[in-house]
Amino acid sequence: MSKAPSPRTTTAAALLLAAAVLVGALRGADAPDPAGRCTGRRITSWSADSRQTDEFARYGNDNARVDDWTGGDGTHSVRLPDGRTLWLFSDTFLDRIQPPPNPQGENRRWRTADNGRPPYLRHNSAVLMSRTGRLERTLTGTTATGPGPFFPDPADGGWRWPVRARVEPRAPGARGKVVRVLLWNRAPGTGPWVFGVPRGTEVATLSLPDLRLEGIRDVVGQRAVTDPGRRVLYGAAAVDDDGWTYVFGADDPPSAPGSSAYLARVPAGRLADRGGWRFWDGAHWQRRPERAVPVLRAGGRRAVGSAFTVVADGPSWVLFTMDTQGGGAAGMRTVTSYWSCAPQGPWHGPNGHLTPPRPPAADPGYVAVYNPQAHPEFTTGKGLLLSYDTNWLGPPGIPPDARLNGDVDLYRPRFLRVRMAPSAR
Repeated sequence: MSKAPSPRTTTAAALLLAAAVLVGALRGADAPDPAGRCTGRRITSWSADSRQTDEFARYGNDNARVDDWTGGDGTHSVRLPDGRTLWLFSDTFLDRIQPPPNPQGENRRWRTADNGRPPYLRHNSAVLMSRTGRLERTLTGTTATGPGPFFPDPADGGWRWPVRARVEPRAPGARGKVVRVLLWNRAPGTGPWVFGVPRGTEVATLSLPDLRLEGIRDVVGQRAVTDPGRRVLYGAAAVDDDGWTYVFGADDPPSAPGSSAYLARVPAGRLADRGGWRFWDGAHWQRRPERAVPVLRAGGRRAVGSAFTVVADGPSWVLFTMDTQGGGAAGMRTVTSYWSCAPQGPWHGPNGHLTPPRPPAADPGYVAVYNPQAHPEFTTGKGLLLSYDTNWLGPPGIPPDARLNGDVDLYRPRFLRVRMAPSAR
């Protein structure tokens, strides 16, 4: 079954976004900005980016191939050295798109398979965009029954969801570069874990320029943590800064409306090296992940979704997330933000809100918004490009896959341009 966000929102188990950059020698330091250059940040305006939204609709609706992407969530991107962009998705639908009307008589495009089976749903995929911004090709794996996930399911069961990716040296100081993709390893679950039990963070290595999968390594295993709600998955956000990659993660407590955010850092070129990872314990960077403490602790009006992103906005760090503590349906409708002068905090907020537009639907009350993600490689004078995923959370008894296949617009990324400005501390 395709993953839909829980009431507290996670990516395709549902998902969400965050934060930004320091300057000069301070950017890798543990101290805030003593020169006073860092200021609070707030959203001043936003607008829909129809160009990106329409390009994914065009590609998804194109039946030139029927073994490629027609919809997905968990939207992340990385710019490749030759100017192409690799888009990474979690649960992904393939197959053929049919013109309206759908079987319910609605004026909606709908998805079918060609041989009577249900449409393919795979746990992940990648889509390659040309230098000119045109989506051209879907990367999947191969199985005996048809296209498989690009990042294969673990041999001991479960699946992998790709999150952030970076282009980095193959090894520290090396001239050759590779793509490192952070993966969330999850296993099937029941009850509060219907979208999967978190098992750990892995890193895949892709060759350049051909994007061949070279291997996958476990970097932050969490199976020894007996309470799944206390397991931290890293890769919700990743920011390169002054020779380090700062990697943000979150826990996933099933009984709480929101998650706490955690932080690790890794020297450039060592994302796939478990020994290079260090975790923030509230005072120092240290080797043992179990000693990490939240840099933004859930409680009161403060929390993050289990997926979020980090982007640079001058000398400040800015975090966007669904408003999981907003009450009612805010966690599936409204984006809020936090800011800081250093990746480990202190984080200030929540600060401001925006409500992204949802695709039109016959039952709009069941359409959820989740997993805001920043794509700084597409920043222009019109602002930061921000994507968000949409899904359908209907009443019991109606299979979500049937609704998503009956209206393909319900399970595709949409895009905004967000503009920021200083605000009072």
